[in-house]
Amino acid sequence: MAYSQAEVVAGGLAHIPVLIVAFWLFNSFVARKSSAKGTSTASPTRLNIPSKESTDSAVSSTKKSSTQSVPVNLYKPRSPFLGTVLENYSLLKDGAIGRVNHITFDLSGGDPKLQYVEGQSIGIIPAGEDANGKPHKLRLYSIASTRHGDNFSGNTVSLCVRQLQYEKDGQTIDGVCSTYLCDISPGEQVKITGPVGKEMLLPEDEGSNIIMLATGTGIAPMRAYLRRMFEPTEIEKNRWNFKGKAWLFMGAPKTANLLYDSDFEWYKSLSPENFRYTKAISREQKNSKGGRMYIQDRVLEHADELFALIENPKTHIYLCGLKGMEPGIDEAMTTAATAKNINWSELRPQLKKAGRWHVETY
Repeated sequence: MAYSQAEVVAGGLAHIPVLIVAFWLFNSFVARKSSAKGTSTASPTRLNIPSKESTDSAVSSTKKSSTQSVPVNLYKPRSPFLGTVLENYSLLKDGAIGRVNHITFDLSGGDPKLQYVEGQSIGIIPAGEDANGKPHKLRLYSIASTRHGDNFSGNTVSLCVRQLQYEKDGQTIDGVCSTYLCDISPGEQVKITGPVGKEMLLPEDEGSNIIMLATGTGIAPMRAYLRRMFEPTEIEKNRWNFKGKAWLFMGAPKTANLLYDSDFEWYKSLSPENFRYTKAISREQKNSKGGRMYIQDRVLEHADELFALIENPKTHIYLCGLKGMEPGIDEAMTTAATAKNINWSELRPQLKKAGRWHVETY
């Protein structure tokens, strides 16, 4: 039997409601099966980290607002700023290992003015020439002072420098730039470049929580942060009144090697509710297994408290020091996270994407 085109269309339309009902019933069945299957196995706990899609615009906006006014490369290697050394003194106590100095430079008279913010670095070009008769290349050093400088006048910058020494063919080799800086005298001029870096900047939110993990001279940016947060005169100078929690984990081989220790103890006495200071002294303290106490051991000891803080979207983590500290910290974080049924390998990239995981190692 033949049907007209109109009859065919009408017949097809008549079947649409039936198809819709059938499709709905099938989807309901699949959803119930998936739900039942999903409840049969436990899934890792996830911290309150927004998804990539929901954070992209927010992170972009936050980074733009926090970095758009940050000075970068005001002075370059071909035309460096000449800074005058104001002071150069040892940060170590008797019995310490190695050589670490605090060095301050006068930045007055520059055009443009050499400005910087906490968390940035400057380059130093050592005087003299290398073995090939060429000028030495610059080395970058994390800034240890706030934007107002140690004297709060806004015209100085300070560094925390460890003299590099290593063995080669039975001889002790001194690092070119670090030795140059540790030996330099007040009144001498130094070629300075920069500033550079936006990775280690503090968040603008005064209610942020700041977790700091540092070894050796990796304490430099942490010192700048803590001075900005807790130094009374600094607080008067800036328009940033820190209200969050700050927690410093500091690693050193001996007590005599703890850098700026008396300052940090003072800040703790001034703001015991806002600042915690945890030390890991490898050659003097023992971990739970009887071995040397390293910073990662302290992380494990305080895992519950740390991850409670990390769950807060206002918490930022800063890691600075020798690159060799990274695997230990990562292992400790993995172990601590696993104990809380959290996948650290998934969480860390989320923190990084959210602008809350800051690393500067060398």
